[in-house]
Amino acid sequence: MEDGPQLATYRDLLIRYMTHESELVIEESELLSDFLQEHGVSPADLVAMHLEVMKQTRTLDRATLRSMEFLINMMAGYGREYWEHQELKHKQKQLDKEIDVAAEVQKALIEGKVPHCDFADIGAISEPAKKMSGDYYRIVNDGKRLAVTIADIVGKGIPAAMCMSMIKYAMDSIPENKQGAPSSILANLNRVVARNADSSMFVTMFYGVYDPVTHVFSNSSAGHEPGFYYSAQQDCFFDLEARGMSLGLAPGSRYKEYARVIEPGDMIFLLTDGVTEIRKDRDFIEREHIIKLIRRSMHLPAARIVRRVLYELKRMQHFELTDDFTFIAMKF
Repeated sequence: MEDGPQLATYRDLLIRYMTHESELVIEESELLSDFLQEHGVSPADLVAMHLEVMKQTRTLDRATLRSMEFLINMMAGYGREYWEHQELKHKQKQLDKEIDVAAEVQKALIEGKVPHCDFADIGAISEPAKKMSGDYYRIVNDGKRLAVTIADIVGKGIPAAMCMSMIKYAMDSIPENKQGAPSSILANLNRVVARNADSSMFVTMFYGVYDPVTHVFSNSSAGHEPGFYYSAQQDCFFDLEARGMSLGLAPGSRYKEYARVIEPGDMIFLLTDGVTEIRKDRDFIEREHIIKLIRRSMHLPAARIVRRVLYELKRMQHFELTDDFTFIAMKF
């Protein structure tokens, strides 16, 4: 073996360790170990380096020398696995970089915007559990009505993110002035998902429309987590119950439409199941717990309500989300 800088450094450390063990030598050896690994020195190469140093110091008897040569031969097999492992690590790093780029592209494509409304204060927040999100929301104010969409793709990772992007483009393809009734919108989207998504993939969605002239909020749901409706007059929360089959399960599904009159001071809260599936003391939290969190913050602007609720729920999970989290607040 060539007496290069790596071998010389190793020889120096080994001799110092053999003659006078010290914490400093051990610390230096750890640094050298990290350096050798970063530069692709395999376990077999390290054993060969050790043997070369021992030969140079002439401290080995014949039996020990032969045993170490035998060990090097045995290490050859381990070396092959080592390099295979290194190759896998390299490929994993490349994949991680590609996923990072894909996540940034997805974020730019689907990042929801909250429009200005004279008749409502709106706040929305969405945070993925991992790099790619399977949640989606869209809020549109065309000057005549307010349309709000919130969806959750059942699944995680890249397949869910791709399906969610398809939903986004399907929604964007509908002109704002021809959005139609919530029930018909879900029926059309259901056909798109059933035709284009994998059979194992389906989507839950809530779609609602508010008319500021009639003050009527109409909505339909495709198997989505029920939201909350707060009545200021009754000072009470009610579930925004709307039943319907998830998108993609049956091409011919029909969706029922619900409507209610919104009074001044009323509020609507929409969410994905990443909110309700927060765990506390190993059990899922109750919806009543979420209502309590909302009550503590409902005097604040909508944007601050959603941020504070997210913070409190993340705190319960030690700031580690296990599912994508999306929460929308609308104060009328």
